[in-house]
Amino acid sequence: MIKSILFIIFLSFILPESKSIENYIITKTNEKFNSIEDYQVDMTIRVKIPAFRMPKKRYKVYYKNPNKVKVRAKGFGILPKTGLFTSPNDNFDNLTNIKITDYKDKNNVNDVIIAGDLIVDSLKVDMPNEYTRLTFDPIVEVKIDTLNWVIKNVTTKLDTLKMFQIDNYYKKFDKHYMPEKSIVKYFVKDKKLFNWINKDAGSIIGNAEAAMMNKNNSIVEGTITVEYKKYKINKGLEDKIFD
Repeated sequence: MIKSILFIIFLSFILPESKSIENYIITKTNEKFNSIEDYQVDMTIRVKIPAFRMPKKRYKVYYKNPNKVKVRAKGFGILPKTGLFTSPNDNFDNLTNIKITDYKDKNNVNDVIIAGDLIVDSLKVDMPNEYTRLTFDPIVEVKIDTLNWVIKNVTTKLDTLKMFQIDNYYKKFDKHYMPEKSIVKYFVKDKKLFNWINKDAGSIIGNAEAAMMNKNNSIVEGTITVEYKKYKINKGLEDKIFD
């Protein structure tokens, strides 16, 4: 905990007035993300959503910086996009009033949390009326490991209620610090928000299965677990893979 406090105090002295601690942390995290030029990885997806069943699915995923993603799989499946392939800058661009919190963890002294108000227009959700749009004010908290400069957790809250949460667990693959598991959780009761989540989760999903999910009006919690294996990092993927 003392190390974390000293780190923040140190930054406050060395940074120029035009650069905040929050901007420094976001920049360093984004630089680490962009150090990966490309990779391919085998993903295993397990889905636990009320009234919806999908067997464990395996994917081969190709990524090339900055935003090329190719997914290969047999049949239909669900692959959540939020937080897996988007850069830290892209995520923080959807927030305003960004500030570092007073979060402390004695077991993970290098972790900090940056919080901000979610820009509702970035969700591309059709609100029922103007009043709903103006009063819908989610807060996003992002936990960053300032030793390895990776995002460990993203939590979206409405007041004190969680709406969305993603936890990333990392290890070294080929000398690169990469996720070995991500757990995505949705805590939703509102149908419009659930429909938006369907759009986010549906990288690869059949029309019949999407319709089945839309019929469920009372989902309370859904979990998508993603496991990563057999990374091949910075091997120079050709652009034709993404055609």
